[in-house]
Amino acid sequence: MVYLQITLDVGAADRAAAAGVYQRYKQPFLETVAGAKSKDLLVREEDVQVLHGFATVEDAQAYLSSEMFIQHVVTALQPYLNTAPDVRIYKAA
Repeated sequence: MVYLQITLDVGAADRAAAAGVYQRYKQPFLETVAGAKSKDLLVREEDVQVLHGFATVEDAQAYLSSEMFIQHVVTALQPYLNTAPDVRIYKAA
C-alpha cells in the first residue's frame, strides 16, 4: 500500500468547511481515481491531514496531477488554507 499524506494548515474556524470539501470528493475519489484504495480525514489541534491510500506510487503521483485534484479539490480548499499544503508519499514496508 502507498499513502499520500496531505497536511493542511486550516484555522479552527474553517475546519468544518475544509471537512466539507473532503466529504464532497471522497466518493468520487474512491470511484474514479486509478489505484485509489482509501481516503481518511485526520483532525488535530494544529492541522488537518488527508490520508489517501493507493495501489502504487505512480497512482499517487498521477492523482496529484489530475484534474480532480488540481481544478476541484485544491480550488475548493484554497480559501481555507493559511499556508501551502505539505504533500508526502509513503510506501508501506
